[in-house]
Amino acid sequence: MTHLRRALPEIGGWAAAIAIAVIIVGQVASTARAEVLFRDADSLIVALVTRSLVEGSATQWAMSPVLFLPEVAAFLPLWLVAHSLLGMNLFGVLAVSAVITVALLYGALRFAAGPRGEGRWPIVAALAALSLFGILAASESSASRDSLELASLALTSTYYIGAVAAMLFTIGALRRHREQPRHGTALLITLALVAFVSTLSNPLFIAWATAPLALLLGWRMFRGDVPARRELVLLVGGSALGFLSRIPLSAWIADTSAAYAQPARWLDAASAYLTLLGERLSTPQGLLAALLVVGLLGLGIERTRHVRDSGTALVAMASWLIPAVVVVGMIAMGTQSARYLQPVVWAPLLAVLCLPRPPLPRRLRMVLAVTLSIVLLLIAVLSTQRIRTAVQHPDPDLACVTDRIRAHPEQTGAGQFWTVRLPKALLPDPSQLVQVDHELNAYAWLVDRGDFSVDAVTFLIEDAQTVAGNFPGRENATEISCGRYTIVQLPEPVPLGPQRS
Repeated sequence: MTHLRRALPEIGGWAAAIAIAVIIVGQVASTARAEVLFRDADSLIVALVTRSLVEGSATQWAMSPVLFLPEVAAFLPLWLVAHSLLGMNLFGVLAVSAVITVALLYGALRFAAGPRGEGRWPIVAALAALSLFGILAASESSASRDSLELASLALTSTYYIGAVAAMLFTIGALRRHREQPRHGTALLITLALVAFVSTLSNPLFIAWATAPLALLLGWRMFRGDVPARRELVLLVGGSALGFLSRIPLSAWIADTSAAYAQPARWLDAASAYLTLLGERLSTPQGLLAALLVVGLLGLGIERTRHVRDSGTALVAMASWLIPAVVVVGMIAMGTQSARYLQPVVWAPLLAVLCLPRPPLPRRLRMVLAVTLSIVLLLIAVLSTQRIRTAVQHPDPDLACVTDRIRAHPEQTGAGQFWTVRLPKALLPDPSQLVQVDHELNAYAWLVDRGDFSVDAVTFLIEDAQTVAGNFPGRENATEISCGRYTIVQLPEPVPLGPQRS
């Protein structure tokens, strides 16, 4: 009975987190941001890899520096249950994946909030942080993958959610190592394993967690913090081992992470990020979101100055140090992709986990908990309909393309990355559409190289994102309109050019 009483608050926290997750996904899915969540070419990579694993054809994938190992491991059982057993369509599986992802992020925040104790409210603090994340995500409603709308990217299975969760778990392991000394060895092993797996899968973990936390631990070690030395060694050692372990997997990596670093272009990167910031601040919801982030950063600095215990102080300092290091680091590397700045919205949430429990009477706390639970449940139930509407939204243009391709299984077509991946993901045989560049060269990027075994293609799929190109037979082709898509039927089969990435 004692164990059950202790477990009930945790169960209630998870139930509330799932309700919040449903609400967040319902809000984002009902806006133009659903394009990024469901139909963006990048957003489909984990689903495509998972499907090829299920079908036994995943040995020749050409990946980016990100291998998506935790993401695929989480998506695979979901695909087997939701799609293979329950018959849910791709968009439905992606929506369920988004809900589960947000709930798991609550788990990461709950872990970072530390154990329950006198004067603490880790469950409520984690739920509060998750709710603030929901406010940030709800403020994002554009279809642009390149905007500073960073919070909603966590709803995709693609845009580095594994690294985000790993960053939060790492901070949680550091905090708990100081607050739960009886579990010290297990927590240090967890710290090293998370660093190893995360770096093996995504080198961004080094920029988002290893580098800033190494600075933080190094400073604390200089100040006489004894646990910091072992923590620093295991964090850096786990990351280094994970990076070295990528070498045997190089056959699957089409381009190395080193190609993304262009320090000479740091001024261009700064200008690009300032432009994106200006665009974000030009809307009322963007301005409010920015003020919320600034307020959280200020709270983190205030908590750093006033908290006394080592674990909480480490979390508070990480809440503002990580965003600062990430922004400076990405500019110094010359990168211009907004998605690399995601810790700017995630790390400040850690400041909420450092607040003490307010001195409210027990009865009032119970009344508030019950009231908020009822409200969350009602809104979550209503949000399920919004999700259902989004995943069942008819797309006659897409259906026109896929129906025609299904009707001609003897033909193999081609299309460029941003155009072809959505129809490809919905076909019974994805290899019936080959990914090419504008010169009809095989484009080996986030795709199964086995697709390129065909001798030639007989039609093309084009849309507004397709870059025009010249190749034999294009001028005499027959065009078939499918709304925003055009099927270009070539007069003669055209062989693919050499592979490139």
